[in-house]
Amino acid sequence: MTTSYKHLFQRSLAANPDRLHMAAHSHHLWPDASWLGHRAAWEDAARLADTKWKRVMEEMWPAGQDHVARELGLPDPSTVCFAGNTHDFLVRLVSAIPRRPVRILATAGEFHSFTRQVARWVENGEVVLETVEADDALEERLVERARSGDHDLIVVSHVAFGTGRVFGGLSDLAAVAAPEGPWVLVDGYHGFMAVETDFSAYAGCLFYTSGGYKYAMAGEGVGFLHAPAGYAARPAVTGWYAAFDDLSAPPGGVGYPPDGRRFLGATFDPSGLYRFVAVRDMLAREGLSTAVVSAHVAELRDQLIGSLDRSPLGDAEIVNPPGPVQARFLALRSPRATEWQAKLLAQDVVTDVRGDVLRIGLGLYHDARDVERFGEIATKL
Repeated sequence: MTTSYKHLFQRSLAANPDRLHMAAHSHHLWPDASWLGHRAAWEDAARLADTKWKRVMEEMWPAGQDHVARELGLPDPSTVCFAGNTHDFLVRLVSAIPRRPVRILATAGEFHSFTRQVARWVENGEVVLETVEADDALEERLVERARSGDHDLIVVSHVAFGTGRVFGGLSDLAAVAAPEGPWVLVDGYHGFMAVETDFSAYAGCLFYTSGGYKYAMAGEGVGFLHAPAGYAARPAVTGWYAAFDDLSAPPGGVGYPPDGRRFLGATFDPSGLYRFVAVRDMLAREGLSTAVVSAHVAELRDQLIGSLDRSPLGDAEIVNPPGPVQARFLALRSPRATEWQAKLLAQDVVTDVRGDVLRIGLGLYHDARDVERFGEIATKL
Protein backbone atom coordinates (compact mmCIF):
# COMPACT_ATOMS: atom_id res chain seq x y z
CA MET A 1 0.00 0.00 0.00
CA THR A 2 1.37 3.39 -0.98
CA THR A 3 1.90 6.12 1.58
CA SER A 4 -0.90 8.66 1.73
CA TYR A 5 -0.23 12.39 1.77
CA LYS A 6 -3.85 13.47 1.83
CA HIS A 7 -3.28 15.26 5.14
CA LEU A 8 -1.36 17.93 3.20
CA PHE A 9 -4.45 18.65 1.04
CA GLN A 10 -7.28 18.70 3.57
CA ARG A 11 -8.86 21.95 2.38
CA SER A 12 -8.97 21.03 -1.31
CA LEU A 13 -10.23 17.50 -0.67
CA ALA A 14 -12.84 18.56 1.87
CA ALA A 15 -14.18 21.24 -0.51
CA ASN A 16 -15.51 18.49 -2.84
CA PRO A 17 -15.24 15.14 -1.02
CA ASP A 18 -17.19 13.11 -3.60
CA ARG A 19 -15.05 14.16 -6.54
CA LEU A 20 -12.27 11.87 -7.78
CA HIS A 21 -9.81 14.32 -9.30
CA MET A 22 -7.56 12.36 -11.68
CA ALA A 23 -6.20 15.41 -13.48
CA ALA A 24 -3.23 16.49 -11.40
CA HIS A 25 -1.46 17.27 -14.69
CA SER A 26 -4.14 19.80 -15.59
CA HIS A 27 -5.23 21.67 -12.48
CA HIS A 28 -3.24 20.25 -9.59
CA LEU A 29 -5.17 20.47 -6.33
CA TRP A 30 -3.70 23.03 -3.96
CA PRO A 31 -2.11 21.85 -0.69
CA ASP A 32 -2.99 23.56 2.56
CA ALA A 33 0.34 25.39 2.50
CA SER A 34 -0.84 27.37 -0.54
CA TRP A 35 -3.76 28.73 1.50
CA LEU A 36 -1.33 29.94 4.15
CA GLY A 37 0.80 31.61 1.47
CA HIS A 38 -2.22 33.26 -0.11
CA ARG A 39 -3.38 34.55 3.25
CA ALA A 40 0.11 35.89 3.98
CA ALA A 41 0.01 37.89 0.73
CA TRP A 42 -3.25 39.53 1.78
CA GLU A 43 -2.04 40.19 5.31
CA ASP A 44 1.20 41.77 4.06
CA ALA A 45 -0.79 44.03 1.74
CA ALA A 46 -3.03 45.10 4.63
CA ARG A 47 -0.20 45.51 7.13
CA LEU A 48 2.45 47.07 4.91
CA ALA A 49 0.34 48.82 2.26
CA ASP A 50 2.67 50.70 -0.13
CA THR A 51 5.78 49.26 1.50
CA LYS A 52 4.72 45.66 0.78
CA TRP A 53 6.84 45.77 -2.39
CA LYS A 54 10.01 45.89 -0.33
CA ARG A 55 9.03 42.56 1.21
CA VAL A 56 7.92 41.16 -2.16
CA MET A 57 11.06 42.10 -4.07
CA GLU A 58 13.63 41.73 -1.30
CA GLU A 59 12.29 38.61 0.47
CA MET A 60 9.67 36.68 -1.50
CA TRP A 61 11.27 37.23 -4.93
CA PRO A 62 14.74 35.89 -3.97
CA ALA A 63 13.12 33.05 -2.01
CA GLY A 64 11.23 32.03 -5.14
CA GLN A 65 14.37 32.36 -7.26
CA ASP A 66 16.27 30.13 -4.85
CA HIS A 67 13.58 27.46 -5.02
CA VAL A 68 13.59 27.43 -8.84
CA ALA A 69 17.39 27.38 -8.95
CA ARG A 70 17.60 24.45 -6.52
CA GLU A 71 15.00 22.48 -8.45
CA LEU A 72 16.75 22.97 -11.80
CA GLY A 73 20.36 23.08 -10.65
CA LEU A 74 20.84 26.66 -11.87
CA PRO A 75 24.16 28.10 -10.69
CA ASP A 76 22.81 31.66 -10.37
CA PRO A 77 19.28 32.29 -9.02
CA SER A 78 19.33 35.86 -10.35
CA THR A 79 18.72 34.53 -13.88
CA VAL A 80 15.13 33.70 -12.81
CA CYS A 81 12.29 36.17 -13.42
CA PHE A 82 8.63 35.84 -12.41
CA ALA A 83 5.47 36.97 -14.22
CA GLY A 84 1.78 36.24 -14.22
CA ASN A 85 2.12 33.54 -16.91
CA THR A 86 4.56 32.06 -19.39
CA HIS A 87 2.85 33.79 -22.31
CA ASP A 88 4.24 37.10 -21.03
CA PHE A 89 7.74 35.72 -21.40
CA LEU A 90 7.14 34.38 -24.91
CA VAL A 91 6.00 37.83 -26.06
CA ARG A 92 8.95 39.60 -24.41
CA LEU A 93 11.47 37.08 -25.71
CA VAL A 94 10.28 37.36 -29.31
CA SER A 95 10.27 41.15 -28.99
CA ALA A 96 14.01 41.02 -28.26
CA ILE A 97 14.80 39.42 -31.64
CA PRO A 98 15.83 42.22 -34.02
CA ARG A 99 14.99 40.41 -37.28
CA ARG A 100 11.53 40.64 -38.83
CA PRO A 101 9.92 38.38 -39.68
CA VAL A 102 11.17 36.19 -36.85
CA ARG A 103 11.99 32.67 -37.99
CA ILE A 104 10.74 30.13 -35.44
CA LEU A 105 11.26 26.37 -35.36
CA ALA A 106 8.98 24.40 -33.03
CA THR A 107 7.37 21.03 -32.56
CA ALA A 108 3.78 20.49 -33.68
CA GLY A 109 2.96 19.47 -30.12
CA GLU A 110 3.47 22.76 -28.28
CA PHE A 111 1.07 24.21 -25.75
CA HIS A 112 -1.97 26.20 -26.96
CA SER A 113 -0.71 29.52 -25.61
CA PHE A 114 2.29 29.25 -27.93
CA THR A 115 0.47 27.87 -30.96
CA ARG A 116 -2.28 30.49 -30.90
CA GLN A 117 0.11 33.41 -30.47
CA VAL A 118 2.47 32.22 -33.17
CA ALA A 119 -0.40 31.54 -35.56
CA ARG A 120 -1.52 35.14 -35.15
CA TRP A 121 2.01 36.42 -35.68
CA VAL A 122 2.20 34.33 -38.86
CA GLU A 123 -1.08 35.88 -40.04
CA ASN A 124 0.35 39.32 -39.36
CA GLY A 125 3.59 38.62 -41.20
CA GLU A 126 5.74 38.98 -38.08
CA VAL A 127 6.76 35.30 -37.87
CA VAL A 128 7.70 32.53 -40.28
CA LEU A 129 6.99 29.23 -38.55
CA GLU A 130 8.40 25.78 -39.26
CA THR A 131 7.11 22.82 -37.26
CA VAL A 132 8.33 19.27 -36.76
CA GLU A 133 5.79 16.53 -36.09
CA ALA A 134 5.81 15.29 -32.49
CA ASP A 135 6.30 11.63 -33.38
CA ASP A 136 8.97 9.01 -32.70
CA ALA A 137 11.48 10.80 -34.98
CA LEU A 138 10.98 14.22 -33.35
CA GLU A 139 14.35 14.56 -31.65
CA GLU A 140 16.41 13.63 -34.68
CA ARG A 141 14.50 15.85 -37.11
CA LEU A 142 14.23 18.84 -34.76
CA VAL A 143 17.95 18.81 -34.01
CA GLU A 144 18.76 18.42 -37.71
CA ARG A 145 16.68 21.49 -38.58
CA ALA A 146 18.05 23.42 -35.60
CA ARG A 147 21.58 22.93 -36.94
CA SER A 148 20.62 24.48 -40.28
CA GLY A 149 21.05 28.06 -39.10
CA ASP A 150 17.69 28.95 -40.65
CA HIS A 151 16.00 30.05 -37.42
CA ASP A 152 16.09 32.82 -34.83
CA LEU A 153 14.19 30.95 -32.12
CA ILE A 154 13.69 27.24 -31.39
CA VAL A 155 10.86 26.19 -29.07
CA VAL A 156 10.46 22.70 -27.61
CA SER A 157 8.57 21.22 -24.69
CA HIS A 158 10.65 19.22 -22.24
CA VAL A 159 7.59 16.97 -21.74
CA ALA A 160 4.96 17.02 -24.49
CA PHE A 161 1.58 18.04 -23.08
CA GLY A 162 -0.38 15.75 -25.38
CA THR A 163 1.62 12.54 -25.17
CA GLY A 164 3.78 12.82 -22.06
CA ARG A 165 6.90 12.00 -24.07
CA VAL A 166 10.14 13.48 -22.72
CA PHE A 167 12.45 15.31 -25.12
CA GLY A 168 15.99 13.99 -24.83
CA GLY A 169 17.89 16.28 -27.20
CA LEU A 170 18.60 19.29 -24.98
CA SER A 171 22.37 18.83 -25.18
CA ASP A 172 22.19 18.92 -28.98
CA LEU A 173 20.14 22.13 -28.90
CA ALA A 174 22.55 23.64 -26.38
CA ALA A 175 25.36 23.08 -28.88
CA VAL A 176 23.43 25.13 -31.46
CA ALA A 177 22.35 28.05 -29.24
CA ALA A 178 24.31 31.30 -29.36
CA PRO A 179 23.80 34.87 -28.08
CA GLU A 180 23.55 36.11 -31.67
CA GLY A 181 21.04 33.37 -32.47
CA PRO A 182 19.42 31.01 -32.57
CA TRP A 183 17.92 31.16 -29.10
CA VAL A 184 16.32 28.05 -27.62
CA LEU A 185 13.27 28.19 -25.33
CA VAL A 186 12.48 25.02 -23.37
CA ASP A 187 8.86 24.88 -22.20
CA GLY A 188 9.03 23.06 -18.88
CA TYR A 189 5.35 23.25 -18.04
CA HIS A 190 4.93 19.47 -17.80
CA GLY A 191 8.49 18.89 -16.64
CA PHE A 192 9.08 21.28 -13.75
CA MET A 193 8.68 19.36 -10.47
CA ALA A 194 7.30 16.42 -12.46
CA VAL A 195 10.56 14.91 -13.72
CA GLU A 196 13.93 15.44 -12.09
CA THR A 197 15.68 18.08 -14.19
CA ASP A 198 19.33 19.05 -13.92
CA PHE A 199 19.57 22.11 -16.14
CA SER A 200 23.02 23.13 -14.92
CA ALA A 201 24.78 22.10 -18.14
CA TYR A 202 22.39 24.27 -20.18
CA ALA A 203 21.95 27.25 -17.85
CA GLY A 204 24.41 29.37 -19.82
CA CYS A 205 22.74 28.93 -23.21
CA LEU A 206 19.08 27.77 -23.00
CA PHE A 207 15.97 29.61 -21.81
CA TYR A 208 13.58 27.65 -19.60
CA THR A 209 10.04 28.61 -18.66
CA SER A 210 7.39 27.03 -16.46
CA GLY A 211 4.96 27.95 -13.71
CA GLY A 212 3.14 27.05 -10.54
CA TYR A 213 -0.17 25.95 -12.03
CA LYS A 214 0.64 22.29 -12.36
CA TYR A 215 3.17 20.18 -10.46
CA ALA A 216 4.51 23.07 -8.40
CA MET A 217 1.06 22.99 -6.76
CA ALA A 218 0.96 26.78 -6.31
CA GLY A 219 -1.79 27.71 -8.77
CA GLU A 220 -1.88 30.41 -11.39
CA GLY A 221 -0.10 33.77 -11.36
CA VAL A 222 3.46 32.53 -10.89
CA GLY A 223 5.11 31.82 -14.24
CA PHE A 224 8.88 32.03 -14.38
CA LEU A 225 11.68 32.28 -16.92
CA HIS A 226 15.35 31.35 -16.63
CA ALA A 227 17.18 33.72 -18.99
CA PRO A 228 20.85 32.92 -19.69
CA ALA A 229 23.25 35.84 -19.35
CA GLY A 230 24.16 37.52 -22.63
CA TYR A 231 20.97 36.44 -24.42
CA ALA A 232 18.08 38.80 -25.23
CA ALA A 233 19.52 41.73 -23.33
CA ARG A 234 16.87 44.29 -24.36
CA PRO A 235 13.29 43.00 -24.84
CA ALA A 236 11.27 45.56 -26.80
CA VAL A 237 8.14 44.70 -24.80
CA THR A 238 9.00 45.95 -21.32
CA GLY A 239 7.44 47.50 -18.24
CA TRP A 240 8.51 49.94 -15.58
CA TYR A 241 9.50 47.20 -13.11
CA ALA A 242 12.40 46.41 -15.43
CA ALA A 243 13.67 49.96 -14.88
CA PHE A 244 15.14 49.11 -11.49
CA ASP A 245 18.93 48.75 -11.62
CA ASP A 246 18.87 49.58 -15.33
CA LEU A 247 22.64 49.39 -15.56
CA SER A 248 22.75 48.88 -19.32
CA ALA A 249 21.10 52.19 -20.22
CA PRO A 250 22.61 53.82 -23.31
CA PRO A 251 22.82 57.63 -23.21
CA GLY A 252 19.26 58.89 -23.38
CA GLY A 253 17.95 55.36 -23.97
CA VAL A 254 16.04 52.63 -22.15
CA GLY A 255 18.10 50.56 -19.74
CA TYR A 256 17.67 47.06 -18.38
CA PRO A 257 18.91 45.10 -15.37
CA PRO A 258 21.73 42.69 -16.25
CA ASP A 259 19.94 39.67 -14.73
CA GLY A 260 16.60 37.94 -15.26
CA ARG A 261 14.70 41.07 -14.23
CA ARG A 262 15.23 42.44 -17.74
CA PHE A 263 12.12 40.38 -18.57
CA LEU A 264 9.94 42.12 -15.99
CA GLY A 265 6.77 43.89 -17.03
CA ALA A 266 4.72 46.25 -14.92
CA THR A 267 2.88 45.92 -11.60
CA PHE A 268 1.91 42.32 -10.90
CA ASP A 269 -0.08 40.29 -8.37
CA PRO A 270 2.47 38.72 -6.00
CA SER A 271 0.07 36.26 -4.35
CA GLY A 272 1.12 33.42 -6.67
CA LEU A 273 4.73 33.96 -5.64
CA TYR A 274 3.72 33.76 -1.97
CA ARG A 275 1.88 30.49 -2.63
CA PHE A 276 4.83 29.05 -4.55
CA VAL A 277 7.30 29.82 -1.77
CA ALA A 278 4.91 28.48 0.90
CA VAL A 279 4.39 25.20 -0.98
CA ARG A 280 8.08 24.72 -1.70
CA ASP A 281 8.92 25.41 1.95
CA MET A 282 6.32 22.83 3.01
CA LEU A 283 7.71 20.20 0.63
CA ALA A 284 11.20 20.82 1.99
CA ARG A 285 9.99 20.40 5.58
CA GLU A 286 8.23 17.16 4.66
CA GLY A 287 11.24 15.80 2.76
CA LEU A 288 9.18 15.62 -0.44
CA SER A 289 11.62 16.17 -3.28
CA THR A 290 10.60 15.72 -6.89
CA ALA A 291 12.24 12.29 -6.79
CA VAL A 292 10.14 11.24 -3.78
CA VAL A 293 6.89 12.52 -5.30
CA SER A 294 7.72 10.87 -8.63
CA ALA A 295 8.31 7.54 -6.89
CA HIS A 296 4.93 7.87 -5.16
CA VAL A 297 3.23 8.62 -8.48
CA ALA A 298 5.09 5.83 -10.29
CA GLU A 299 3.74 3.24 -7.86
CA LEU A 300 0.22 4.51 -8.40
CA ARG A 301 0.74 4.60 -12.17
CA ASP A 302 1.82 0.95 -12.17
CA GLN A 303 -1.28 0.07 -10.16
CA LEU A 304 -3.40 2.01 -12.64
CA ILE A 305 -1.86 0.28 -15.66
CA GLY A 306 -2.36 -3.08 -13.98
CA SER A 307 -6.08 -2.37 -13.65
CA LEU A 308 -6.70 -1.28 -17.26
CA ASP A 309 -7.42 -4.74 -18.64
CA ARG A 310 -10.43 -4.99 -16.35
CA SER A 311 -12.11 -2.10 -18.18
CA PRO A 312 -12.62 -0.83 -21.75
CA LEU A 313 -9.57 1.40 -21.18
CA GLY A 314 -7.47 -1.71 -21.69
CA ASP A 315 -8.19 -1.45 -25.43
CA ALA A 316 -6.37 1.89 -25.66
CA GLU A 317 -2.74 2.42 -26.69
CA ILE A 318 -0.50 3.64 -23.87
CA VAL A 319 1.30 6.50 -25.62
CA ASN A 320 3.83 7.00 -22.81
CA PRO A 321 4.58 3.59 -21.30
CA PRO A 322 6.68 3.49 -18.10
CA GLY A 323 10.33 4.36 -18.57
CA PRO A 324 13.29 5.82 -16.70
CA VAL A 325 11.92 9.36 -17.09
CA GLN A 326 8.15 9.51 -16.82
CA ALA A 327 5.48 12.19 -17.11
CA ARG A 328 3.00 12.54 -14.26
CA PHE A 329 0.07 11.48 -16.42
CA LEU A 330 -0.87 8.38 -18.36
CA ALA A 331 -1.81 9.06 -21.99
CA LEU A 332 -4.25 6.58 -23.53
CA ARG A 333 -4.97 6.85 -27.27
CA SER A 334 -8.35 5.62 -28.47
CA PRO A 335 -11.17 6.80 -30.76
CA ARG A 336 -13.31 6.51 -27.61
CA ALA A 337 -11.21 8.96 -25.58
CA THR A 338 -13.76 11.80 -25.65
CA GLU A 339 -16.60 9.40 -24.83
CA TRP A 340 -14.69 7.98 -21.86
CA GLN A 341 -13.83 11.43 -20.52
CA ALA A 342 -17.49 12.49 -20.64
CA LYS A 343 -18.73 9.29 -18.97
CA LEU A 344 -16.14 9.60 -16.22
CA LEU A 345 -17.05 13.23 -15.62
CA ALA A 346 -20.72 12.26 -15.32
CA GLN A 347 -19.66 10.20 -12.32
CA ASP A 348 -17.62 13.06 -10.86
CA VAL A 349 -14.29 11.62 -12.02
CA VAL A 350 -12.13 14.35 -13.55
CA THR A 351 -9.75 13.47 -16.38
CA ASP A 352 -9.16 15.33 -19.64
CA VAL A 353 -8.75 14.65 -23.33
CA ARG A 354 -6.51 16.04 -26.06
CA GLY A 355 -7.66 14.91 -29.50
CA ASP A 356 -7.91 11.13 -29.27
CA VAL A 357 -5.81 10.90 -26.10
CA LEU A 358 -7.34 10.48 -22.64
CA ARG A 359 -5.01 11.87 -19.98
CA ILE A 360 -5.15 10.53 -16.41
CA GLY A 361 -2.99 12.57 -14.05
CA LEU A 362 -1.72 11.38 -10.67
CA GLY A 363 -0.27 13.47 -7.88
CA LEU A 364 0.74 13.66 -4.26
CA TYR A 365 -2.88 13.82 -3.11
CA HIS A 366 -3.71 10.39 -4.56
CA ASP A 367 -3.26 7.04 -2.86
CA ALA A 368 -3.91 3.40 -3.72
CA ARG A 369 -7.57 3.67 -2.69
CA ASP A 370 -8.13 6.39 -5.30
CA VAL A 371 -6.67 4.23 -8.08
CA GLU A 372 -8.74 1.26 -6.93
CA ARG A 373 -11.89 3.40 -6.99
CA PHE A 374 -11.03 4.72 -10.45
CA GLY A 375 -10.54 1.17 -11.73
CA GLU A 376 -13.93 0.11 -10.42
CA ILE A 377 -15.68 3.05 -12.08
CA ALA A 378 -13.81 2.44 -15.35
CA THR A 379 -15.17 -1.09 -15.61
CA LYS A 380 -18.60 0.40 -16.23
CA LEU A 381 -17.61 2.65 -19.15
